[in-house]
Parts: sequence; structure tokens; C-alpha cells
Amino acid sequence: MKVLLLNGSPHKNGCTYTALSEVANSLNEEGIETEIVWVSTKPLMSCTACAKCAEKGECAFGKDGVNDFVKKAYDADGFIFGSPVHYAAATGAITSFLGRAFYSNSHGADAEAFKFKPAAMVASARRAGTTATFDQLNKFFGITQMPIISSFYWNMVHGNTPEEVMQDEEGLDTMRQLGKNMAYFLKCIEAGREKGLTIDDVPKRRTNFIR
Repeated sequence: MKVLLLNGSPHKNGCTYTALSEVANSLNEEGIETEIVWVSTKPLMSCTACAKCAEKGECAFGKDGVNDFVKKAYDADGFIFGSPVHYAAATGAITSFLGRAFYSNSHGADAEAFKFKPAAMVASARRAGTTATFDQLNKFFGITQMPIISSFYWNMVHGNTPEEVMQDEEGLDTMRQLGKNMAYFLKCIEAGREKGLTIDDVPKRRTNFIR
């Protein structure tokens, strides 16, 4: 089993990476393989609603890592998405990244890179804005039928540097428990799969409220 962790910070080895590393270490202890992917600091196009992904089977803007991440996602069993807080919100980079990754994967019968796979969001901040960021990114999972994994506190760490984050004992313990909870949930899914358990899809109808 494997969990992909996406670092949405402009700092490759900063506070968000420090938090994700604690989650990854906890997952590794439970026998779960992990890989941390960085969104980088290169220019990242937001979704333009061009709908070309419905024709191409992938995002039309494919040179910034989004399509590569989605390809990795097909082989992943779970996800942890991390972001620092910028003006009480997730970074523009990870918001654009996830918007394109999720939308381009929402077309067609084989769009199964994320569906039914557990996910969690981790927020990093010096002081405030973490809960708004936490709520923001969880919405990607809630509309994609992804079980949302929690810890014994909201998934967040505090500190202005990695060294300060390492002093946030409660935050680090929250990350470690998150890894344990994700590992447990993945093992439960695997046990259910071995017993032949499946989920039936209800036909989806779109309703326009304008009459």
C-alpha cells in the first residue's frame, strides 16, 4: 500500500514538509509506503474551464506536474495534502494544482484516481488561518467520495520555521496520529476488499435550480 503526500508550499523543505514528514514516518512504521511530491515554485496555470480534459483524458496544460501527479495517483491508496496558510487560505499553487488534478480526473468511467481513496489535509501556519485552510481543501475530498481521515485534533502545526514546528509537540503528535489513523483505515479497506465488499453507485442526476 502507498500514500502520496503533496507539499503545496513554495518552500520544498519548510514547515509544511516537516509536518508531512512526521505523517510519512508514522505511515512507514505501519508498513505503508510513502512518497512526498512538491508542487515547486514554477508558474502554475489555474483551471480555465476549457473542458479539453474531457477529450484528452488529462489536463490540457500538462507541463507543470499536474498530469504526472494524477498518473501517480492511480497507483496510490491514500493521500495527504499539505499547505501553509496564505491570508487564511491554502496557497494559490496547491489550489490551482488540485483544481486541475481533480477536475481533469472527473470525466469518464475510468476516472478512478481519487474516488473512494482516503485523504487528509494538513495545514501549517505561524499563528492563525489554519482552520479556514483546513476546511477549504477538505472540500476537494468531500465531492470526490474520498473518506476524510482525521486525528485527535485538527491536522495542523504551528511555527515560522521547521525548527519551531519541531517544538510544537501537540502538532507533531497530531501528525503522527494522523499517519496511524490513515494506515488503519487503509488496512480496513484492504480487509474489506479481500472479503469482496464493494460500494454501489447511485445514479447521479444534475439539478438546475433556475426555473
